[in-house]
Amino acid sequence: MKVCIVSDSHDRGPMLAAAVEEAKSLGAEAVLHCGDIIGPNTLKPLLKIGLPTHVVHGNNLGDFTAICQMAARSNGLLHYYGADAQLELGGKRIFLVHYPHYGRAFAATGDWDLVCCGHSHEPETVLHPNIKGGTTWLVNPGTVAGLGAPAATWALGDLATMEFTVRPLSFAST
Repeated sequence: MKVCIVSDSHDRGPMLAAAVEEAKSLGAEAVLHCGDIIGPNTLKPLLKIGLPTHVVHGNNLGDFTAICQMAARSNGLLHYYGADAQLELGGKRIFLVHYPHYGRAFAATGDWDLVCCGHSHEPETVLHPNIKGGTTWLVNPGTVAGLGAPAATWALGDLATMEFTVRPLSFAST
């Protein structure tokens, strides 16, 4: 199963939608959003794309009540978890959180196959050592909005092979 991993969209719905559209064209079956959405209008275009989207809020929350209401009306396409999320996709245990220091801490437990975070606007994919003697993938896709970063980025992950690639966003503003 392939997944689109995004973070820090900061109310840039068209840029978020462009990343998800590209990921879908590359075989992604779900979206993992690591926070800083701001408002529900940022997520609205994703409902038309039709991929199940799993979202945590981050430190730039905006209108969380409206996001909850949108999730409730989304026919199962939008899953809003609050500060963090524990889920299973493609047979893998996944933890979503906004902050990288929390991401490193959860990766260190060895309880997860994949931990995704955001906040820093700096993309990174790393095998993080854990206390069980193994490693856990820690993926920060950077910022899909491109704010305070050299480029807007997102990540494509393949849960079957556990390969993760940070990709530049192909986006032409209208």
